[in-house]
Amino acid sequence: MSVTVFNPRINDVAAKSTLLVADDESSSVAAPVTTDGNKGVSKKVFIATQGCQMNVYDSDKMLDVLGDSHGMEVTHNIDDADVLLMNTCSIREKAQEKVFSELGRWRKLKEKRPDLVIGVGGCVASQEGDNIQKRAPYVDMVFGPQTLHRLPELYDQSNEQRDIAPKNRIGTIDISFPSIEKFDFLPEPKVDGYKAFVSIMEGCSKYCSFCVVPYTRGEELSRPLDDVLAEIDSLAEQGVREINLLGQNVNGYRGEKDDGSICRFAELLHYVSHVDGVERIRYTTSHPLEFTDDIIDAYAQLPELVSHLHLPVQSGSNAILAAMKRNHTIDVYINQINKLKAVRPDIHLSSDFIIGFPGESDQDFQDTLNLAKELNFDHSYSFIYSKRPGTPAAELPDDVSFSTKKARLAEFQKVIIDSTLAKSHEMVGTTTRVLVEQVANRHPDCLIGTADNTRTVMFKYDVDKMDELLGKIVSVRVTDFVSPHMVKGELVEVLA
Repeated sequence: MSVTVFNPRINDVAAKSTLLVADDESSSVAAPVTTDGNKGVSKKVFIATQGCQMNVYDSDKMLDVLGDSHGMEVTHNIDDADVLLMNTCSIREKAQEKVFSELGRWRKLKEKRPDLVIGVGGCVASQEGDNIQKRAPYVDMVFGPQTLHRLPELYDQSNEQRDIAPKNRIGTIDISFPSIEKFDFLPEPKVDGYKAFVSIMEGCSKYCSFCVVPYTRGEELSRPLDDVLAEIDSLAEQGVREINLLGQNVNGYRGEKDDGSICRFAELLHYVSHVDGVERIRYTTSHPLEFTDDIIDAYAQLPELVSHLHLPVQSGSNAILAAMKRNHTIDVYINQINKLKAVRPDIHLSSDFIIGFPGESDQDFQDTLNLAKELNFDHSYSFIYSKRPGTPAAELPDDVSFSTKKARLAEFQKVIIDSTLAKSHEMVGTTTRVLVEQVANRHPDCLIGTADNTRTVMFKYDVDKMDELLGKIVSVRVTDFVSPHMVKGELVEVLA
């Protein structure tokens, strides 16, 4: 299993996946006290993160709660860690077996260091529950996505049983679904950098036939409006300029206001745009059923909304969409996109596609290929269908060979790659809005930032004045193509 170390304190603008790699261990915790009472000695936690941006966000919060309660600091060296946490994702087939395979490697570390504390969280933990400790009794604690705020208590309980043989320990497991309680117990958000994720809701109630989220994260629950805005205010005060709103069905947000009325997603976008310091707004992941006209109107009214939309469609075939229980048609999807382009002509689109869903015919695949060509997606996340345990689609008959699915995926991805390359080349000669984030590692005379369309943009600047542009929104004229996801340019002006 490929596991990436996650350091929530680092925003790597060059990262091209939703899993981030740690390259710094800095943390500011004054006079840390461990559970052993040793002042000045900070325990270190290693967090392995799988999956989506929601898991990245959750890993951030795991570090926050353990830092706040026990003065722990992150490490990306597994041999230095006092606590090993695996934040799991069950979106792919055989995810459980991959987790247990990695745990087998961690077992060897625990045999050498019996005081090492091992915890498993996330969606696989939610699915497997006490089976994890039955199969891997050296695992000290198991927790779900909704109970990560209880990590300090779970950690203390596991320490209290340190001298008890694993087979005689009381299972330290909490995979309950306590509404959105966790947000009430999380410490003040901390961030280094100019971009931050903010989770505005948990779970999903769409029950697409292929998706495991409703079973591992529960039904949709939205955070109250005031709580969301308070977190964003705090982040903005720390210098964050770009907010990325998160949810499994983010545009289905229905947060309660202080007067008891409900704030819908489009209204939330307006509220966030008025937070001092916030200059750019993104969100993921949205559902076509919830992509309503008031959200489209927000693109006409709010310059803070970036000119990029990630709207998963999953398939270009109405027959497959019906089997997926997506509850919309391709015509509805295309109509939404056309209305959006009418108010934001420069919008860049990305999407998710599942290739080889059970029963996918040659014509179904051709419909998907035609949709990708018609809408000219900027990029996409596309995968061969894999069974999610406990989902309705897992029981569907499937007579398409894996080799056929593989060939279809390769053909589809070539269409997307060609589109990505063409759009990057088309940027040459145009100006683009960029959030400046850091000095380029390999080019100390250049700054790096992110454009609205997610491209990394590099441009030269006076080495003695680099700091004055960090965190600024600037206009850059693109002069050269570097790679499908990177361009070079020249500074035009500072916008904000």
